Amino acid sequence: SPDPNLILRIPTELFPPKEKSKRATSESRRRRIAGNLSLGYQDPIKMVRGWKHHLYDESGHKYLDAYNNVPHVGHCHPAVVEAVQRQMSLLSTNTRYLHDAIAELGDRIVATLPDELEVCYFLSSASEANELALRLARAHTGRKDVIVLEGAYHGHTTSLIDISPYKHDGPGGEGAPNWVHVAELADLYRGQYHDATTAGGLFAESVARICSDYSGRISAFIAESCPSVGGQIVFPPGYLSSVYEILRREGALCIADEVQTGYGRLGHSFYGFEEQEVSPDIVVLGKPIGNGYPLAAVIARRDIAESFDNGMEFFATFGGSTVSCAAGLAVLDVLANEALQENAHQTGEQLLDGFRKLQADYPIIGDVRGSGFFLGLELVRDSKSLEPAATEASFVVNRMREKGVLIGTDGPLNNVLKVRPPMTFDAQSAEQLLDALRRSLEELPR
Repeated sequence: SPDPNLILRIPTELFPPKEKSKRATSESRRRRIAGNLSLGYQDPIKMVRGWKHHLYDESGHKYLDAYNNVPHVGHCHPAVVEAVQRQMSLLSTNTRYLHDAIAELGDRIVATLPDELEVCYFLSSASEANELALRLARAHTGRKDVIVLEGAYHGHTTSLIDISPYKHDGPGGEGAPNWVHVAELADLYRGQYHDATTAGGLFAESVARICSDYSGRISAFIAESCPSVGGQIVFPPGYLSSVYEILRREGALCIADEVQTGYGRLGHSFYGFEEQEVSPDIVVLGKPIGNGYPLAAVIARRDIAESFDNGMEFFATFGGSTVSCAAGLAVLDVLANEALQENAHQTGEQLLDGFRKLQADYPIIGDVRGSGFFLGLELVRDSKSLEPAATEASFVVNRMREKGVLIGTDGPLNNVLKVRPPMTFDAQSAEQLLDALRRSLEELPR
């Protein structure tokens, strides 16, 4: 197209700065940024704009985002943006000064949780929050050891790498330290038990054996209520209730990592632990609660908080700031005003129904699992041996990206297609995703 400014003659200094080319951006990144900071997709995308559940690249190409769960109520939601802008223009300071928003946000979050969870701590990342949860457990029990699940990931700090088999058992890892004990993942598809009516209690025996072997040493059991990096796993009924009973007999605490599943993502419930009919001793919330603004929270029983109040000051520079609390309050308002949990339930059922129909046509889809906007499709080359189809999963993800739909892969075998869109994802978007997935499966090399 000819340059319209040949006619309009708008002064060029009024134009926004011109974007670097994608190649120039890539070269700058390689020169200045560490090599193990990974990029998604074989052909990385340069994103310049987001809106609801869509992203736009530097050439204006539009992508349906079924991958990013951080913008929980949608990319650039105007209510969240306006709340942050307004508070930033008025006051941005920390918790050494009194302000009303921190207690208000605490009240709003506590109202969504079991009654015994009363005391809030605010931080700026889920890694900080999980670190704090470990400190709380150790202060309350006087013990150090922790039980985690196979394939777990809880954050990027030194202690959290120690309790994340996904990291410490992978490339560059050094294995678990002697205070970390790894229990069997309650996976109905790949695990040793497959009958959902009995598997929960049977899988829990792995935790019981650890408690027996290390009696008097366990401070806490920490697990995602639905393991995400583990492969979008949904626990069998009764699993967490059995585990929590075992841990409480041992005098240890139960920590629910709700970073991926909190705030209505599962559709049926506001938190993943509710699906298992349990009440944790400590709950950890992360990135979605600020819709991309750095905000995380730990909520604990009052007696646990009192044990932690041992004379050592707790302070997080950006945790509970006036601006982060404004973001957090706006997210809760949007969730309620736009009925996004119900949308996750209804649209999630539409996606599940579509995935199961595809499973009937494409045997490579070995398992379909999840609910709401927390969904996984495990790809296998053989339905009996369950040989993982990691290469095929990568192919599908990259073909869908070429068709304008973004999903990801997960799981210890890298063969699970991960669907975790913003909560605004709608019925039309679900049909677009299902169509792109069908076409991508059809194009798999024979």
